[in-house]
Amino acid sequence: MATYKEIVTKAVIGKGKKYFKNNYTVEVDGTPTTVLGCWVINHKFKGYKSGGKIGVDGSYDVNIWYSYDGDSKTAVVNKSVEYNDLFNVKIRENADLTGDTDIIVRTLKQPTCSKVNIDDQGNINFDIEKELGVEIVGETKMKIAIEEEEEPWDDVDDEVTDDVIEDIDKNVKEDYL
Repeated sequence: MATYKEIVTKAVIGKGKKYFKNNYTVEVDGTPTTVLGCWVINHKFKGYKSGGKIGVDGSYDVNIWYSYDGDSKTAVVNKSVEYNDLFNVKIRENADLTGDTDIIVRTLKQPTCSKVNIDDQGNINFDIEKELGVEIVGETKMKIAIEEEEEPWDDVDDEVTDDVIEDIDKNVKEDYL
């Protein structure tokens, strides 16, 4: 019959993901005619504890390529976007969020521009979608089964037989050097 021991170890004690869709507006010089492209680059982020929630501070740069002056000229406008998102992550049983924990944030879907258009005032409106995943690594207790009996040792058979030793003795030349 197995007995049980309780151990304390670091493990994932909370995990969650969240989808975000945000709308932004950028003013440009001149009146844009057509939006030719939109790219999101330089995505950086960091997670931290904020009371009973997990916060993520991050930023990325949006580059929008557009034409103006009757589609005869092009330009690129840059906008840096900073965000602060809060997650309400469920903590698993027997876990302690007040102790030493590590917050791991992953991008499950990189920020991308899903929609872009020009409004009546000549500004460019665009939607950015992203999905972030958060894992909380901290101390937790778990019970493990302990077997009292030691497993038996296996016998190791050498493959060297008397015939092999005799053959070596016959073939060794004592006056080799």
